[in-house]
Amino acid sequence: MTKRSAEERRRLIADHVVEQGTATGADLARLTGVSLMTVHRDLDDLARQGVLRRFRGGASALPSTVFESSLDYRLGVNTAEKNAVARAAAALVEPGMSVMLDDSTTVLVMAGLLVDLAPLTVVTNARRVLDVFAGCEGIRLIALGGEYSRTHDSFLGMPCVEAVEALSVDLVAVSTSALDARTAYHQEQDVVLVKRAMLTSAATKVMLMDHTKLARTALHRVGPVGDLDHLVVDDGADAGLLGKLRERTRVTVAAVAP
Repeated sequence: MTKRSAEERRRLIADHVVEQGTATGADLARLTGVSLMTVHRDLDDLARQGVLRRFRGGASALPSTVFESSLDYRLGVNTAEKNAVARAAAALVEPGMSVMLDDSTTVLVMAGLLVDLAPLTVVTNARRVLDVFAGCEGIRLIALGGEYSRTHDSFLGMPCVEAVEALSVDLVAVSTSALDARTAYHQEQDVVLVKRAMLTSAATKVMLMDHTKLARTALHRVGPVGDLDHLVVDDGADAGLLGKLRERTRVTVAAVAP
């Protein structure tokens, strides 16, 4: 096969795994019409790019306590909940503020709601957030550099952390992959370091979480819930957990549209 057809085949594999969550090598061989050995080589290549995760006999786009799912997968799940949370969080932003936005999919939704609040200063490490504001009149846009992550479509690592530490903003909006009554968590060390730096850099710290991420843990601790100024969740959150969270921070519950 030509290089171009191989790239198209890998894109088909990636799209299928992202859509289904998991797939076996045999399933993907039938889908693409190539040998199982060729599929395994394709999966190895996609795993190296951070698009999906290999397991014995197949691949997954689903998150675990150790691995985050890819951005493309996360963009397609819990969209109604993310929209509700993003709207409630955007209401905390006022024209003239400096706002730092992380590379989460919920904050990406929030970014689209801030375009009409100019003038704003927006700071971000997320390439797709940069795309939202690029060319918008009245938006001062500051990009945080670092090592590019295909999985998150953003910039991470120590150069990004150092860039964050040089700034002080009015408000930061972040999300993460897991949160219990006391602590927020994430699976990846590089992501945790950037989120910690972002939270430290802001006068007002806002965390956005849809209810599927609650009552969960992951490998690394991002920080205590009590350090947040606002926690915004959707109305699918457990009432008992909400009571415990309200003992530590201000909680806003966003109603999900039917």
